[in-house]
Amino acid sequence: MEKNIIVKMKFGSHLYGTNTPQSDTDYKGVYLPSLREVYTGKYKEHISYNTNTGSDEKNSKEDIDYEVYSLHYFLELACAGKTVAIDMIHAPKEMILISSPIWEAIQANRIKIYSKNLKAFVGYARTQAAKYGIKGSRLNQAARVIEFLSSQNQKLRINEIWDILPEGEHISKSVDVMGVNIYQVCGKKFQGTANIGHCLPSLHKYHKEYGARAVMASNNEGIDWKAVSHALRAAFQVKEMLTTHDLIFPLKDREYLLQVKQGKFDFKKEVGPRLDKEIEELEILAVSSDLPEKADRLFWDDFLCDTYLDMHK
Repeated sequence: MEKNIIVKMKFGSHLYGTNTPQSDTDYKGVYLPSLREVYTGKYKEHISYNTNTGSDEKNSKEDIDYEVYSLHYFLELACAGKTVAIDMIHAPKEMILISSPIWEAIQANRIKIYSKNLKAFVGYARTQAAKYGIKGSRLNQAARVIEFLSSQNQKLRINEIWDILPEGEHISKSVDVMGVNIYQVCGKKFQGTANIGHCLPSLHKYHKEYGARAVMASNNEGIDWKAVSHALRAAFQVKEMLTTHDLIFPLKDREYLLQVKQGKFDFKKEVGPRLDKEIEELEILAVSSDLPEKADRLFWDDFLCDTYLDMHK
């Protein structure tokens, strides 16, 4: 496998600059399938190796994770705005263990991968914000809908009370491309054909689960600080890409992120509001950004073809 490697690099906390003496070592790579593998379609999209496979214990500083992607699959991930590929493309020279002219060309043309389609980054950050720092307004709106639906005949369908359904912040009514009415409450979607009795249990579960988490977060309890630091990192990275059209590693906010990872801040007073603020700014930046809506897929398809044509020369 090593002879077909286009790039091999240190990844994870070592790349971001948030590693500690206890951090394990992550490696990522990209390999070039042979012409025979391409013609027969028998190449693997990704290959993983972990020294801790089969153990119930978390990785220790001695453990190694190594994952390699085919060039085809890597470009798919990159054009889709997936975090792993975007991070890899910006790895600095000191993190690169094996390189090649192909990889250098990918890095030199990384601007053609940039787009507003950074949903993976934003989605992860938003999920963690909702999980630990959910705003009271969201819970209040969910409670408002629960109260209204509970007062209605449980056998009625959403369509039958469409005109009198509550609306407001975090609550909306829309029609999808198939002409189906969609009622959305705090991110949960219900089709107009669903009956009230079907919708209520889901809303009750949401209110109970996130309400409890919000209370715990306000007391700095039950927080996965590593996950929260990853969410903040994702938000910082998107902001940098949208504003500077580049991404520099190690991250300039690495010291702050490391302190968050170690749980050195109060979630309610510092980290939760910071995460909410970053996400709100991203949503504004994504609209105003002059980046294209999608990556230049035609360029990368040509790049892939040219790479294999060169193998015939």
